[in-house]
Amino acid sequence: MTLGLIFECGPQGADKQVCEYLVQQIKPGIKVSSKTLDNKANLLRDAGKVAAQLLRDGCTCVLIIWDLRPAWPDKKESPCRHSERQTLLARLGEAGLPANAPVYLVCIERELESWLLANEHAISALLSTPAHPYDAPRVKNPDFEPQPKAKMIKHFRMARGWRYDDKVDAVRVLQAVNVDLARLRRSTSFGRFVSKLNSCPGLG
Repeated sequence: MTLGLIFECGPQGADKQVCEYLVQQIKPGIKVSSKTLDNKANLLRDAGKVAAQLLRDGCTCVLIIWDLRPAWPDKKESPCRHSERQTLLARLGEAGLPANAPVYLVCIERELESWLLANEHAISALLSTPAHPYDAPRVKNPDFEPQPKAKMIKHFRMARGWRYDDKVDAVRVLQAVNVDLARLRRSTSFGRFVSKLNSCPGLG
């Protein structure tokens, strides 16, 4: 059984790395086929036909994952999750997929770093040294943190003087300790990711 994943990032993007890692934590050994569409405009335009192709290629189901507010947003208009969802549903229909096709939409409320902020123990573990422990504060509602990427940049700078690079460091945060799914579920969008993954038919 194969899970299809579609992202708005590039081939080495943080969203792809983090989601593929988390899929293996939730459903160990599952086969994943990922497609990256480089940016949100491409995803909103092409995700329907890419999802249809993944299903034709044998994927049991497909998750389309994108940030409501990507790192480089279009400042001409505010993002709207409902509007983007309707656009994607229309694209799926145009690609010939029925309404009950096993394709699920997961919109990360702001940025991927919302998920990382939900697991402050992992941030602390990665950034601490024996001589200089770092205690990342708990974020009660990570999905409502206005600038989650900026928050991660600040953690890295304050703790170690490091420059946060999401393509390298995002997955490193999760790998620093055993993944605590209950803690990550403080992010509603992460909970949706898990729910839709568990809803995929045939993935066990």
